Amino acid sequence: MQQGCGAVAAALLEHRMRRLVALQLDVLADRDPEPLHQMRVACRQLRSTLEQFGPALVLPEQVSPQRVARIGSDLGLTRDLDVLRQRLEDRWFPLLPEREQAPLRKLLKQLKRERKLAFGVLTETLKGRRYLKLLARLQAWLRQPAFTAMGEEPLDAWWPELLQPLQTGLFTLPGWWATNPYAPESLEALHLLRRRIKRARYGLANLSAFAPERFAPWLAQFKALQGVLGDLQDLVVLDQTLARHLEGAPDAVMPTLCSLLTEARDGAWLLWLERSTWLRSVEARRQLLALQLPAGITNP
Repeated sequence: MQQGCGAVAAALLEHRMRRLVALQLDVLADRDPEPLHQMRVACRQLRSTLEQFGPALVLPEQVSPQRVARIGSDLGLTRDLDVLRQRLEDRWFPLLPEREQAPLRKLLKQLKRERKLAFGVLTETLKGRRYLKLLARLQAWLRQPAFTAMGEEPLDAWWPELLQPLQTGLFTLPGWWATNPYAPESLEALHLLRRRIKRARYGLANLSAFAPERFAPWLAQFKALQGVLGDLQDLVVLDQTLARHLEGAPDAVMPTLCSLLTEARDGAWLLWLERSTWLRSVEARRQLLALQLPAGITNP
């Protein structure tokens, strides 16, 4: 017998919440950047589940996608600075001549100071009333979950409604037609497309346990595209960071690094064009739109 739509959502929410709670101590200990990355992902997954299954759930006012998004935003700045510093230190610093390593050391010290401030905000968030109240209300709701009429019905009765929002508008975003990875309008379009792909990926992942063999190829495609667009975005942020912090034009102060960043961006752009070609084809779009729940599906 298949679970109701609301029960499926409740199980997903419990898993996401347990993951958040389990990661908190390691994040606050700040010995390794990975728990923060995983906690940010867990926040996104929790938000995705609340958005996707919202019409099936009767939730407390304090539990909403918007509140979870604000928590994720507070985690985001520290995580973004971790990624930026790691890339500069591990990937680029060893490739630079000594005369360019000196200004980069100075930049890294500044980023370390910014990261300290961002982590202070993160700590206040995770120890603050807003976040703790969110967890408490969600935990209380999970002990006695309440569903709408939709939530009481089987998952397969609402399959199209759960899947359609993930796809609607995805393939009509301007980012698919971007032609210049250096033009501001293209970069903005690609950034928005990356966020939309991420949303589709998390939403598909919420349903994948019911048909893993059907969903796995799409999840892999979306993850790969999200990764390439993420690399492009990180390289843009690196360029902006150099322009903001260096004393002089970046290509004059650090010509080797600027050349390496340009080469990396060109490579990421070619990879994006290669990997996105099939997914934006008519056949791929039709296959995704026709994705169906297998007949006679039961609980995963």
